[in-house]
Amino acid sequence: MTLTTPFRLGGLTLPNRLVMAPMTRFRSPGGVPAAEVADYYRRRAENGVGLIVTEGTLVGHPSASHETTVPRMVDPSHWRHVTDSVHAAGGRIAAQLWHLGSEREGWSWTPSTMSVSDVDTIVEAFAASARVAVEAGFDAVEIHAAHGYLLDEFLWPETNRRTDAFGGTPGRRAAFPALVVGAVRAQLPAAMPLIVRFSQFKERDYTARIAASPAELAALLEPLAAAGADALHASQRRFWEPAFDGSPRNLAGWARHLTGLPSITVGSVALGSDFAHRQRLESGLDQGEFDLVAVGRILLANPSWARLALAGRFEEIRSYEKAHEDVYF
Repeated sequence: MTLTTPFRLGGLTLPNRLVMAPMTRFRSPGGVPAAEVADYYRRRAENGVGLIVTEGTLVGHPSASHETTVPRMVDPSHWRHVTDSVHAAGGRIAAQLWHLGSEREGWSWTPSTMSVSDVDTIVEAFAASARVAVEAGFDAVEIHAAHGYLLDEFLWPETNRRTDAFGGTPGRRAAFPALVVGAVRAQLPAAMPLIVRFSQFKERDYTARIAASPAELAALLEPLAAAGADALHASQRRFWEPAFDGSPRNLAGWARHLTGLPSITVGSVALGSDFAHRQRLESGLDQGEFDLVAVGRILLANPSWARLALAGRFEEIRSYEKAHEDVYF
């Protein structure tokens, strides 16, 4: 198998193994995606990205975020121009649902502050946003349970010190995220894929780990799979690094191995113009270590990256620079 091999994810056929990773872009005043948002995603779709995952879209509860230019998933009419544009270009697009947890400035809900009633409230907020995503015409949904945000704060023992059914053992730490997965799954058509993104590292702590061993990781991921996840998006800072000592398998490889679900690998896949890691990626695909490959920052200044990289036209690709995070086309 290669990066150009089609893949069946739930009831969705992807033309290749490339995924656009979610990246916050701050182009949605009042939480409503502007016209340029549709153009931004359309350009990546028409240039061959197999599946686009949107930037994090906030669920409809005041605790979700303080941001005023990050999109919210509260009204399907706000998103139709985005999904229609991507589909007109022959693309497929997933909505990523997000709650910042303690990263929200000011008033925030965290594992330490949430009552059982609050848990129920946030579960319903995710479910409601999933219904909006379906009505808006998205092809898939991804739940953001990575990088130190709310759902990940429950998975991570450093931030989850609860002693009730939502804290303690890995299985109990996964209980709230699993409730969210189950509630979202219940709102989606049977064939519509549900992806869960998770990570070891956090935006505030690159050395953090939700699991110290494969057995602990299994105890965290199995409840998510049982609740209805169709795929796991395993975020690493560097995808080629082994997740645990004693095996070269990366985090996405362990997710697939432990749950049997398709997995997406991501993490510094293509920061340079020469796509130096293609051999490692295609080896991982061919050996069944992971199934899909997500690419992020290189796509910021290179909407045509997928088409050019797959054709070997590396001289036409701009290497990633920090300044590219300020461009939007």
